[in-house]
Formats: sequence, structure tokens, C-alpha cells
Amino acid sequence: MVYAYIRVSTEAQSGSSQEYEIRHWAAKNKCQIDHWEQESISGTTDFSKRKLGRLLQKMDKDDVLVCTEISRLGRNMLMIMAILNECSSRGIRIHTIKDNFDLSNNINSKIIAFAFALAAEIERNLISQRTKEALADKKNSGVVLGRPVGSYKNKDAIMQDRELIIASLESGESISSVAKRYGINRNTLSRRLHKMINI
Repeated sequence: MVYAYIRVSTEAQSGSSQEYEIRHWAAKNKCQIDHWEQESISGTTDFSKRKLGRLLQKMDKDDVLVCTEISRLGRNMLMIMAILNECSSRGIRIHTIKDNFDLSNNINSKIIAFAFALAAEIERNLISQRTKEALADKKNSGVVLGRPVGSYKNKDAIMQDRELIIASLESGESISSVAKRYGINRNTLSRRLHKMINI
């Protein structure tokens, strides 16, 4: 059987582009996808705690797991190697489309997977380092990072106007409307109102 695996990091992201690539690959290779598995979860989560882990458990020898690229399986070298090792020991093939490699039970596949995983991890570390350096440069240039300066003043204004705010809410105005007037999030206003009541 052929299993397709799609992973996105958050629910806000869509796996449609990955699905398109897999369907295109399947049509090109005249291959039928027997089962689709998709999840929204960080690739840093251990694969045994993901849908991927449960999927691998029910796969049999000579089954094929297809995904768009090796980073869909995991976000660090050790995790990818652990997944590859389990699949190799059980005779499960892994095919990655963008990398264009068939990762089966042989030493060449393991070396290739190791190289790709290591390269991906190095790239992530470099991106992280560049981000930190860019933030440090902004800070040294006088750019204020973090919460806008006026936000705390807005909260103080809420405390000063608490009777007016409570009256507005009692007259039917929504929390969202009041929060917008003071330039803060409605959840922040709700928390402040709770504190007002318990003062």
C-alpha cells in the first residue's frame, strides 16, 4: 500500500500545496495513494506522539510512505534518522518528492537521509543566528523592540475610567467596542474588568 503524509506546523497553515505535489507525483508515476494522513503539529514533537507514529505502526513490509520533503517527517537530524531506522528495519520505504530520493533499507539511503537532515538542521541554526543578529542590530540602532510604549498608559486609562466603562457595558456596548476605543485587546480588557470588580 502507498501512504501519503502531510504535515503543517500550525492549524493556520494549509497542506493543500503538499497534497497537490503528492497527487501530481502519483499521477506522473501511475501510482495510487491508498491512504492520506495529515496533521497540524510542530516537527519538533516526537514522531511517536504524532499521527505519523501511529501511521508507521500500522504499515507493513514493502508499504511506501510518500511526503513532499524529508523535513515533513521531522525538524532535526536525530528524529529523521530514528524514523528512517524504524522504517528500514521493518522494510517500509520512504519516498520524498522534492528531494527525489527513495529511502529504503540500504546504506546509501541512510547516508543520504543523514546528509539531508544535517543540512536542514544547519540551515535552521543559521537562520536563527541571523534573526538574533538582526534583532541585536535593531536594538543597537535605537529601535524599541517589544510592546508599544503607549500600551501601559492605555491600561492606566482603563482604571481611571472604570466607572464610565462599566456604565457603557451595562448600557449594552460590547467589550470589543470598548477595548477598541482604548486600543487594547478585548481579553486584556476582560482581565482588567475582573480586577476592577475584585478591588
